[in-house]
Amino acid sequence: MMRTIRMITFGVWMYAYILYLWPYYRRIRKYRAAGDVPGEIEAIRQYQHKWGSGVLRHYGVRLHVKGVEKVPDRPVLFVSNHQSYADIPIVVAAVNRQAGYVAKEELEKLPIFGKCIEAVRSVFIKRNDARASLRAIEAGIELLERGFSLGIFPEGTRSKGPIMHEFKKGSLKLATKTGVPVVPMAISGSYRTFEEKGRPAPTDVQIEIMDPIYTETLSREQKAELGETVEEMIRAKLTELQNQERA
Repeated sequence: MMRTIRMITFGVWMYAYILYLWPYYRRIRKYRAAGDVPGEIEAIRQYQHKWGSGVLRHYGVRLHVKGVEKVPDRPVLFVSNHQSYADIPIVVAAVNRQAGYVAKEELEKLPIFGKCIEAVRSVFIKRNDARASLRAIEAGIELLERGFSLGIFPEGTRSKGPIMHEFKKGSLKLATKTGVPVVPMAISGSYRTFEEKGRPAPTDVQIEIMDPIYTETLSREQKAELGETVEEMIRAKLTELQNQERA
């Protein structure tokens, strides 16, 4: 009963906070209507950083970030493991950059929240539908080519714990088809913000940003193996972070 009350309370707060940030949403729409891409990107960055930081404060997350200076000053594809519902606010708070996400289509239907996800230049994807997935990739490619950054969780779903799942094949086509840099990131401990107890809980979360991979310099063979390469990088870094937590 108490868990249900806490979840309802958090849901009400989340919607109230989105409404509080509504002037940022209107600013984004103003720049989009004017065709001002740099202005829109900056407005999204401000909105996402404010939102992500606020959500983490409400969760009680103490975020420890390393490597943010490695993010190139250009459109990128952020790639990370996926432990929790909290991972998107964690990433946008950590990198302080515009970053739309490839999100499941069910989120698009959420009142207000769906509009906000779309506003930051996210792409909605229908799972287990090859044609819909192809359309989502094409939409993502167009956004990257226009100057927007995207983020993906190649596991396809939350691990809900410390063990990372395998990446889905072909998950990095967005980078190899556009030539944007891939920015690998490892997130450790975010599952304790919600999934471990089934409710929001204060915790420490580590996120480490690794050296970018400049895909335009890769050979055809390296591009074909990029998914496996990035998966191994993130898995190794995640193990390193978890060992540090246990030390």
